[in-house]
Amino acid sequence: MSRWLITGAAGMLGRDLAEVLAEGGVEYTALTRQELDITDAAAVRAAVAGHDVVVNAAAWTDVDGAEAEEAAATRINGEGPRVLAAACAESGAVLIQVSTDYVFPGDATEPYRHDAPTSPVNAYGRGKLAGELAVTELLPERGYVVRTAWLYGAHGRNFVSTMLGLAERLDTVDVVDDQRGQPTWTRALARQLRALGEAAVAGRAPAGVYHGTASETATWFDLARAAFELTGLDPERVRPTTSEKFVRPARRPSFSVLAHERWAEAGVPVQPHWREQLTEALRTMAPGGRSGA
Repeated sequence: MSRWLITGAAGMLGRDLAEVLAEGGVEYTALTRQELDITDAAAVRAAVAGHDVVVNAAAWTDVDGAEAEEAAATRINGEGPRVLAAACAESGAVLIQVSTDYVFPGDATEPYRHDAPTSPVNAYGRGKLAGELAVTELLPERGYVVRTAWLYGAHGRNFVSTMLGLAERLDTVDVVDDQRGQPTWTRALARQLRALGEAAVAGRAPAGVYHGTASETATWFDLARAAFELTGLDPERVRPTTSEKFVRPARRPSFSVLAHERWAEAGVPVQPHWREQLTEALRTMAPGGRSGA
């Protein structure tokens, strides 16, 4: 049985991945940001040694903060993956790099394929793209990039928990209805990452880029209404608005829909419909079906 290393193990995805691996009886090492600085080459080489699969869930995730501190964000999101890839090239391990829809400009009208041209519109996307390129360059046969988007889960602040928290304080909530994506539960992604890692070790999964998001699409408004409805709240309390009402330092893509055609090559199923994921997630996310905000 393969042995796994999870970096960024205290994050929302990292914690779910550790739980999914444990449920399957997979041996793993889970290292938090405090336990492993992924930009420290010597520490990374020591951590990677003896592992067959490395999943990099460590990242600078403050999208707006990256606009003001791009160099610092890129050091983690761009240089960190390069250090990990170099260590994996030396040890022979498979590396799964978790990336983002933000590598695309968000102006498409059809789902972005894995090989679609990239053109980030913000600092966060530029840093994550640098990480992707490092992995595919240094690990052409054992490097995997899994782009995901619109993540929520039980172990961190996220849109779903924020909406349900607002429902306790406000009569109505205004939510943007002009950005479209694929709301993705971190546990569903973790299950897919485990399947990909197993297929990679077995030699069944071609290296390269995959898109790990839920099936079908929604706007943030759709997602908020569904979260209200599925927790017994009145969905009419959620009102549509536009992105112009919520100006942020970092530009957000308006279209973040990713295509899933590559999973068939690896023999790994695509993720379930976003609403099916949300239904299951709300049964497992903290007391009362709500994630801690």
